[in-house]
Amino acid sequence: MEFIHDRKSNILFSLYGSKVNRIKIHNKTLTLTVEEMYQLLDGEEKAFSGEICFNNCDVDLCKVLIFNKTLGEGRFYGKSLCLQDFINEYVDSEFEIITEGYFVNTTTYTGWLWENGHPPPYLSLCIFGIAEIWCIVSKNNPCFYR
Repeated sequence: MEFIHDRKSNILFSLYGSKVNRIKIHNKTLTLTVEEMYQLLDGEEKAFSGEICFNNCDVDLCKVLIFNKTLGEGRFYGKSLCLQDFINEYVDSEFEIITEGYFVNTTTYTGWLWENGHPPPYLSLCIFGIAEIWCIVSKNNPCFYR
């Protein structure tokens, strides 16, 4: 099922603790494949797998910051990468979302970058120029259909 996130209403799904295991760009649409996204249904939290799609985003302006320390603990000595370079360089990694921010035409996710068993560095993904956000829930998730 598909849901369009209306920036004037509550967020449909929470991504806190979700792991992004694939990022792809196609025709100005950025797609994040997540293991789990969470929704409150009938007073109970339910988990769904699926995709978060950002339509008409300006991919050239999207940035990823990889910090050498936890955010706020000293000077920045990490990396600043354009999104495509991040996708190419960290192809076998996962990004665990800890905080999410939805603004007028910008979305920011921060969290941990998991790769090859190393202690995770802190990462911030900034997505710019978004017309709409689509949440696509996998059809193979039986708890959604009731």
